[in-house]
Amino acid sequence: MSPTTTSSISSDWPCQVKAPGSPDWERTAARWLRDLLPARYSGYSTLTRHPILLARHAQLQIQHEIRAVRVALQTCRAELPTLGVAETIIEGTIRLYAVELEQLNRLARGVRLITEALLAGSEPQRRRSRL
Repeated sequence: MSPTTTSSISSDWPCQVKAPGSPDWERTAARWLRDLLPARYSGYSTLTRHPILLARHAQLQIQHEIRAVRVALQTCRAELPTLGVAETIIEGTIRLYAVELEQLNRLARGVRLITEALLAGSEPQRRRSRL
């Protein structure tokens, strides 16, 4: 096994992704990252062939989703009553957005960890290419 073992991986590391350095870890990381994006992105071979590009795009996608959920959460009480939404539904919607925001933040941490691991794994390759 590699020096990085599951015992040294952060609790934010996605359970669907193998530990960095283990066989096939980058493939499992790429699959997990692809699942975070809208399905139409699976057709873009540039993203799917380069895990670091996939990680970057997943990070951007999640950042935008976090912003959208924050806006939805912040405007619920003011906008939903004008749409005729009942107070009990509004409260449920607020809880839903709060849970989603928590999940998106967890996913963002996972993407950051995978990005760092991908970059750490490619560091020797970058050094060799400069020589």
